[in-house]
Amino acid sequence: MNRRGRELMLLVVAGIGVTAAYATVLVAQSQAVELASLAWGAAFLALTLGVHLATRRFVPQADPYLIPATALLSGLGVTVITRLKPDLAGRQTLWLVISAGLLVLLIAKLKDHRSLERIKYVIGASAVLALLITVSPLGYEVNGAQLWINLGLFQIQPGEFAKLGMVIFLAAYLRDTRELLGMGVSLRHLAPLLAFWGASIALLVLMNDFGTSLLFYGGFLMMLYVATSRAWYVVAGGAAFAAASALVYSAASHVQQRFDVWLDPWKDPQGTGYQLIQGLFALADGGLSGRGLGQAYLVTNSGETLIPFAHTDFVFAALADEVGFVGAVGVLLVYVIVAWRGFAIAARSRDGFSKLLAFGLATIFALQVIVIVGGVVRLLPLTGQTLPFMSYGGSSVLANFLLIGLLLVISHRTNMELDERITAASHDAHAPSSGQRPPNAQAGLVR
Repeated sequence: MNRRGRELMLLVVAGIGVTAAYATVLVAQSQAVELASLAWGAAFLALTLGVHLATRRFVPQADPYLIPATALLSGLGVTVITRLKPDLAGRQTLWLVISAGLLVLLIAKLKDHRSLERIKYVIGASAVLALLITVSPLGYEVNGAQLWINLGLFQIQPGEFAKLGMVIFLAAYLRDTRELLGMGVSLRHLAPLLAFWGASIALLVLMNDFGTSLLFYGGFLMMLYVATSRAWYVVAGGAAFAAASALVYSAASHVQQRFDVWLDPWKDPQGTGYQLIQGLFALADGGLSGRGLGQAYLVTNSGETLIPFAHTDFVFAALADEVGFVGAVGVLLVYVIVAWRGFAIAARSRDGFSKLLAFGLATIFALQVIVIVGGVVRLLPLTGQTLPFMSYGGSSVLANFLLIGLLLVISHRTNMELDERITAASHDAHAPSSGQRPPNAQAGLVR
């Protein structure tokens, strides 16, 4: 079975699973079997099949596992949002449709991702500008973190798009300078590390957001290590970030509060620790197999969720309450598949820019999942990050669909070149011999 055939088979399986989950939630809410419980599933299947036809047309050699995994996570995300905030489900579905259309546009128009390398400084400057807008008077705080700007009809989170721009810029920059950075230690070589360290700490202070700072800096350190093979960059960079975070902790009250809640949420169970404690209760309540979709006590009679902001920050805890430990681990494994395929694409890529770009995209995706899930299970302090594809929010869905689109383009180009190389080698191997013996060769031997 070829790549697109595998993709289609997996998409049908994912579509059936999402349709069943969505119908189960609607039936549990209305206590009746209605046509609407299957209509959304049919529309979702049509959407995913449309994306499949686009991949078959524009990137036929692309990785076959990314789109099915994305479809499964996105469909489950709408299902959980329907469960928690039914009035937001339609808007999230609209963002899903727009994101799918944007992905199709990307794979149709971006014939060669390496063209992005030529405009790396424009992309990098745009990413920095997006973050500066966030910390300008145009930005506003949500839950203490200044991550959003208000455009009237809707709000966007520029950091979601800035992370893509920074990865593209870093992939191009590190490709050009990796040999110099790997030669030794000097101020010139340390300048990029120090600049990113300072920018990450500035984000931590100005945006009051540990998650965004950790995401950007962690992605940078991993890409720097892959580009140079110098482990000391990671060790020194991690130590510098930890030291600076300790200083910020003592100076910024919001950061201090986040860390204090993480260390002891029961110190103020009805105040600052309430959200985290309710999330932990939900995880425990789900047990091994869960309460069942639509069955857990997550929403009060007045329509309020027991976990504050459950549809954004704590969507993983809400899902785990209904599908249990087994289901939650299954969802995490789907995220692992996306990251694994990204790393596999990087490993197969031949040129440095493609390798670093694919690795960087997979790294920030994995880091974002680790940061948000780690906050829910109290492995890390809580952050304002969203769980890719599942949390409510158009910015997150759009940015992560673009991330998947870039990985599809890279894998298509890489696989196409590898297939052409294999075909050429096969032709050479079967080409008729000229009958001439190589110079200095013994009879029967070819050197």
